[in-house]
Amino acid sequence: MSFLGRFRRNREDPEIARRSLLLRTGRLGDATVLDTGVDSEGKDILSYCYTIGGVDYETVQRLDDEQLLRKDYYLPGSRVDLRYDPRRPANSVVV
Repeated sequence: MSFLGRFRRNREDPEIARRSLLLRTGRLGDATVLDTGVDSEGKDILSYCYTIGGVDYETVQRLDDEQLLRKDYYLPGSRVDLRYDPRRPANSVVV
């Protein structure tokens, strides 16, 4: 390790930072689960859609460890809570 490397802070994973910010400050909404599956890395994913201000959004997210414990909660057709950024509604996370 270089001399200056000792003073650098470790950078936080951007996905963890995004989820944390949305969970703390995001507006609450509801979404409909479209499908669940597994991505190319073997991680469980969730496909969902929601409407904000008359605009429809559809996205996919990986399920975190806590969500994997409640896997039955995310069945296709289920209504689930989500948090979204009111300035960029496409930025969302299912809770």
